Amino acid sequence: MPASRARARRPAASDKNHELADRLHSVAIHLLRRLRREDDASGLPAPQLSALSVIVFGGPITLGALATAEQVRPPTVTRLVATLEADGLVRREPDAEDGRIVRVRATARGTRLLLEGRRRRVASLADSVGKLSAADRGALALAVPILERVARAT
Repeated sequence: MPASRARARRPAASDKNHELADRLHSVAIHLLRRLRREDDASGLPAPQLSALSVIVFGGPITLGALATAEQVRPPTVTRLVATLEADGLVRREPDAEDGRIVRVRATARGTRLLLEGRRRRVASLADSVGKLSAADRGALALAVPILERVARAT
């Protein structure tokens, strides 16, 4: 077989990257969906849990910054925060430097609820990881830092 035909049959690096990215995308979605089942125990819908997570780990935060982080419009985030506030999970407070600015902060109850949910998710994942062979766990341990770099890439 001529060398040019052999080269034509090999996928280009960009094709391999695309295939790998497609598989990674699919597994990430399926893994997240599986772990979200643990969130039912919190009693909160996914949008409220997501907003609470941003507030717990990124707060105190303005409503505008929260809307940007959650990729929703300001009226939507206002409703989310109002519900979280009514449930005692967050509170609004004036900015220390500019009293015209309002920031949202998680309450101790909101932080506790979110961390309990995280513990449930991690426990579920740890159970699955524990069922892997030692070699697979080792490979996964090597892959995690790479996935972290991919997740942080902009």
